[in-house]
Amino acid sequence: MAWSCNWPAPAKLNLFLHITGRRADGYHDVQTVFQLLDTGDELDFQLTDDGQLGLSCDIAALESDDNLVLRAARALRAHAPGRAGAQIRLRKRLPAGGGVGGGSSDAATTLLALNALWDCGVALDELASIGRALGADVPVFVRGRTAFGQGIGDLLQPIDTGARSYLVLHAGVAIETAPLFASKQLTRDCGPIKIEDFAEGKGSNVFEPLVRDRYPDIDSGMRWLDDQGALFKSRLTGTGGCFFAVFDDCSKANSVLASAPHPLSGFVAQGTASSLAHDRLELHGVQ
Repeated sequence: MAWSCNWPAPAKLNLFLHITGRRADGYHDVQTVFQLLDTGDELDFQLTDDGQLGLSCDIAALESDDNLVLRAARALRAHAPGRAGAQIRLRKRLPAGGGVGGGSSDAATTLLALNALWDCGVALDELASIGRALGADVPVFVRGRTAFGQGIGDLLQPIDTGARSYLVLHAGVAIETAPLFASKQLTRDCGPIKIEDFAEGKGSNVFEPLVRDRYPDIDSGMRWLDDQGALFKSRLTGTGGCFFAVFDDCSKANSVLASAPHPLSGFVAQGTASSLAHDRLELHGVQ
């Protein structure tokens, strides 16, 4: 069968990230704004009728049976007719462990695409529930809207953040998330804020002080970025290791990216109100 190609798995940024408490299930209650971007990974799907699922990737180390793409496909297959199967190709553009949602977005696009291609007919709410079992960030990509997130990040209210250009940088540092969550210095009792508070500039990333203290390359990269004429101070996204700044336009952001010193690398993207994956579904007449 022919391949259905170029399904986007867009990146996200956490424009702020607060922890407001711990939960009995081991998760943390958070508040954040998920800003969707117009760039990310891409996936291709070839349907089969043998019930088999396979994954190839331009980064061979990610072809594990535990990859979120395959886990998402397996979770959805229970809703698919017959012996639905698929071969999946993943083209990685986002840095692994960068806090930009690469794996979660890949999983969400897999759910959205195969739900349409297999003709499963699973409603978006149920698809988001399937995604939640895969990871806390998957639902925002399934729902496909820039949003104010609460709970574990799965209680979502779409918001308008305006048209902005983002320069996202990575210092080539792999962040160990577990020690950050275990740190006694991590702030876990932020007072809740409202969307109006965020719009007035309130909110920070509680992981940023820890990451900057433990990873000097990230700290120096953020200090360099702060001197490049962005609209606001640079900020960490998620638990790192990517950080970002906001610029008036893409040309200025691209100019700064071109001058970034070693070991910094990254990309420039526009913020979007809706996910490119949902735009692709609309082209297919699904939504």
